Amino acid sequence: MLISYKFRIYPSKAVEEKLNEQLELCRWLYNRLLEEVNRARKEGRKITRKDTQALIVKLKEGKPEPRKVYSKVLQMVNYQLWSNIKALNELKKRGKKVGWLRYKTGNSFKTMNFNQSGFKVDFERGKLVLSKVGEIPIKLHRPIEGKIKGVIVKRTKTGKWFAIVQSEVDPEPLSETGRVVGIDVGIYHFCVDSDGIAFENPKFIDKTIEKIKKVQKRLSRKQKGSKNREKARLKLAKLYEKLENQRLDFLHKLSRYYVNNYDVVYVEDLDVKGLVENGKSSTLNRHIHDSAWANFLSLLAYKAERAGRRVVRVKPTNTSKRCANCGYVVKNLSLKDRWFVCPKCGWEADRDYNGSLNVLDVGLGRSRTPVEGEPLPLVIPYRKVIEGQVLSVKREAPSVRAG
Repeated sequence: MLISYKFRIYPSKAVEEKLNEQLELCRWLYNRLLEEVNRARKEGRKITRKDTQALIVKLKEGKPEPRKVYSKVLQMVNYQLWSNIKALNELKKRGKKVGWLRYKTGNSFKTMNFNQSGFKVDFERGKLVLSKVGEIPIKLHRPIEGKIKGVIVKRTKTGKWFAIVQSEVDPEPLSETGRVVGIDVGIYHFCVDSDGIAFENPKFIDKTIEKIKKVQKRLSRKQKGSKNREKARLKLAKLYEKLENQRLDFLHKLSRYYVNNYDVVYVEDLDVKGLVENGKSSTLNRHIHDSAWANFLSLLAYKAERAGRRVVRVKPTNTSKRCANCGYVVKNLSLKDRWFVCPKCGWEADRDYNGSLNVLDVGLGRSRTPVEGEPLPLVIPYRKVIEGQVLSVKREAPSVRAG
């Protein structure tokens, strides 16, 4: 399986100019190939990835500039285009309204993919060597396992450069724990599991939103193209970058906790985009974006794959509204109702804890009868997750009885 390592690189001014020039050429090529695809579709002609791949050769004959870019990088631009087209087609099949693929403008093209060849990582000298680019100092803050299969060079909005090293490694199964768990994600708590553990939602956006609004206001007042506007844009980009780094750090550590402690993790197969589109509250939508549930599930899945664990997605239908005791569905339950009370059998529990029990039951394909006196969620502060204090939480799972 492939895993990725992200390292900071420090190109000189001359090398940085070369990288920026090559990124601009990649952007030009992407738009030119997309133009050809759109023209073919308007004319009713069939066009494939092989056709646009052959077009690259012709374009290089008429325009010498693309020759400054390593050939494999140009091929990966074509691959990226068709991956985007495929993603749009998948959305159409699922009934989503999508338009035409957009052209890349300005500095929107930010990556160059050296796949299989055209690169070398010099560990002794701390250098990344790229074909038609040169040597770049790289901060190798951790060892790279397995065989390196590719390197993606990325420019961030703040002007930093990173190398994402892709390596092929063998799975490293963890010893079995004999434990399974159901997880219900939310806003009030980031997630609550069927073992009665709740993790505090960091809500990083709430701690940054006022700063972001102030900088956005300043940016809107600056004259386009001015140095002051660029300074304001850079400051705003740094705020968003810090926000993203905080969020990723939390998600990485929390997903590692579940992979280390459970053989099987059952989660809701949420349509996060649909939740946002159908949401009526801008505050709620902001918190959904900030929670990054889809990112969490993605991290959970790839860590589990390498560790020999399983992550199983289950249908989320009524998992929050169904009584974990008798199965009765409380249809009028709202997001403000934090405590679940079943009008039929009298079962009471924390709303998200009740949901996590249902997620577990759906995953296991059983009906569950909780026993009286089950634990309410033990809330873990998010700072303990960040500080690495939750590698394991000793808490006995609630008693269960097959229905």
